[in-house]
Amino acid sequence: MKFRTRLLIVSLSIILIPFLLTCVALFFVGSHIEDAESQFGFLDRNNASSIYTIESYGQITEEILEEVRQQIGKDPGRLEDRSYLDEINLSLKEKSSYIIVRKDKDLYYTGNENAAKKIFHALPEYGNEMPDTEAGYYYNGINKLVKAVDFRFSDGSEGSFFIVTSIGSLLPQKMLRNMMLAFILVLVFTSFLLTRQIQRGVFTPINQLNTAMQNIAEGNLEYMLTTQEKGEIGELYRNYEDMRLRLKESLDEKFEHEQKNKELVSNISHDLKTPITSIKGYVEGIMDGVADTPEKMNKYIRTIYDKANDMDRLINELTTYSGIDTNRIPYTFRRISVADYFGDCVEEVGLDLESKNIQLNYEDLVDPAVQIIADPEQLKRVINNIISNSVKYMNKEKGVIDIRILDEVDAIRVEIEDNGMGIAAKDLPNIFERFYRTDASRNSSKGGSGIGLSIVKKIIEDHGGYIWATSKEGEGTCMHFVIRKYQTASEE
Repeated sequence: MKFRTRLLIVSLSIILIPFLLTCVALFFVGSHIEDAESQFGFLDRNNASSIYTIESYGQITEEILEEVRQQIGKDPGRLEDRSYLDEINLSLKEKSSYIIVRKDKDLYYTGNENAAKKIFHALPEYGNEMPDTEAGYYYNGINKLVKAVDFRFSDGSEGSFFIVTSIGSLLPQKMLRNMMLAFILVLVFTSFLLTRQIQRGVFTPINQLNTAMQNIAEGNLEYMLTTQEKGEIGELYRNYEDMRLRLKESLDEKFEHEQKNKELVSNISHDLKTPITSIKGYVEGIMDGVADTPEKMNKYIRTIYDKANDMDRLINELTTYSGIDTNRIPYTFRRISVADYFGDCVEEVGLDLESKNIQLNYEDLVDPAVQIIADPEQLKRVINNIISNSVKYMNKEKGVIDIRILDEVDAIRVEIEDNGMGIAAKDLPNIFERFYRTDASRNSSKGGSGIGLSIVKKIIEDHGGYIWATSKEGEGTCMHFVIRKYQTASEE
């Protein structure tokens, strides 16, 4: 749910929930008023409009008046004690009543002086204890009900004890208290509901996201957050999950990269150690006089030269790999003629292959005028790496390597095929990956850094082309790569 929708629901709730709950409260307060007879006993059952009768109001203070009568019978002098009168007046306060004590014609005591002044002159005379109604004296003009009992002071003076009840404020005050209590309860309940809603909809998801972020900060990338929520909260959860997965993928790649770097260092160290050991052995042979004939000396020097070339090739691969890893391979692109360039390359590698008893066949089926945009040095590295791989895995007594240049309309395709041992079908999809080696045992005569073909793939792709391989075990391997032709604007 979107925040805008949540805010709208909260706004409506602030209006509707108090309104509905107030209506319910009014219903119960109304029921409470109708049930007043059970509390005060003054609902007039004979009046169809349920107007409270004077007799009913009179019952409110009857218990206090009866207590006063008993006290007069025992000890009327007690009514002269103002502290005792204060206690009676305090007990009557909640019934909207107060007392007046008259001595002869004077006001002796009252619990409400201002109100007593208004009604004192109208109070019944001493000896007139019978009320106008069964409840007492009712003063319609000021809406007061008075109940009286006479007694004698200790000095023989006439005394009258009055209980004055304001019947107009008795129930309204109680109802007001009930209404206020109901309204407070409505507000508290509404606040609880809205707070609960906000907590469930906002604070709980935020706390969960905070916990998830703490896990990320501590390196725990397995802590998942899932939700069916829509809107901003759902988007936050999904964004967190995307971030977590990307961080995990990046960390996995970093770990794999570090492992491959370690493997590269190990491979290079191994491959450098082999030619260095050979060079040291042959140099020691020369120094010890083992190469005592011109033929042996020439063989030793030739072997040393070949091993030095192997070391140079490994170092060049390592340098190129460093450039691949940082996307900083130095390129110098220019237009080159396909026929001239590949003709020179074949002539250059042909001499080396001939010395290794490998036959090189070359076929150019592209128009002599065709040109491509390429870096001659890097493209030569591609050809040398592919041919070097073919030579490394050549297991035939008479090796053959075919180089074909084919026309692909708007591109040229170069095929370099050998009749070596071939590549297993399970290994073929992986040969262009960094550090992948089909000879897992690392035979020193064939082992390499495992980055040669990954360099080839990177260079071809940086030229805007693509490369793939086909092979059959025991029959040989063919490398194919495609590079677009150079076209002028009019040709395009």
